[in-house]
Amino acid sequence: MATEELFRDDATLAQCEATITAVSEAGIELDRTVFYPQGGGQAGDAGMLTRADGTGLAVADTRKGAGPGQILHLPAPDADLSGWQPGQRVRAAIDMARRQAHRRFHTATHLLCALVPHPVDGCSITAGYARLDFHMTEPLDKDALSAGIARLVAAAHPVQPRWISEAELDANPGLVRSMSVQPPRSADGQGRIRLIEIAGVDLQPCGGTHVANTAEIGAVVVTKIEKKSAKTRRVVLGFSSQA
Repeated sequence: MATEELFRDDATLAQCEATITAVSEAGIELDRTVFYPQGGGQAGDAGMLTRADGTGLAVADTRKGAGPGQILHLPAPDADLSGWQPGQRVRAAIDMARRQAHRRFHTATHLLCALVPHPVDGCSITAGYARLDFHMTEPLDKDALSAGIARLVAAAHPVQPRWISEAELDANPGLVRSMSVQPPRSADGQGRIRLIEIAGVDLQPCGGTHVANTAEIGAVVVTKIEKKSAKTRRVVLGFSSQA
């Protein structure tokens, strides 16, 4: 059963009421969730599921299942799942500090894409750092990129999702910046593609969580630039110690 993805339309939701639809060694499934599953380079959410009787179960990670729209809430390896059954009502609450770090870093990577106009062939977004691998041969300047990010953060650009059809994406292939992760498509080719638009700065398909305005990113700087191969430059972002 597909899970309703509440985080797609509101990344600020910290919790929701839900019903357990499946319990297995693979994880716990809910009819609706605020937990973002690992994907598109962004780490999955962690948090807590709490039953009506007050019993809690820590969620260590969230992943996509094998089925369409299937989301698995992964408990810690030593968790006791006895007593957790389909049909039970739970409160699903994410670790909001972790989510906020993901939102800030993910939006910052979009600013980095605007500053480095080359295809992306690798991405990782965690609560501690983010990195993008650019397909390019030219050198990059760490201080110049940090200054560029700070300028775009200070400009307080709105960040908004919008949707287009798969046909519209096919007509505008330049919207896709990633070489390694393609936007998910429906089986019949009639689905919708979610875009993230940073007004006047960046527009590309993305299913992750973001802040609503670049000012919310705060002090993010380039901490490292590496030459990973002859045609790959890795840029690593971190939170400034002065933030």
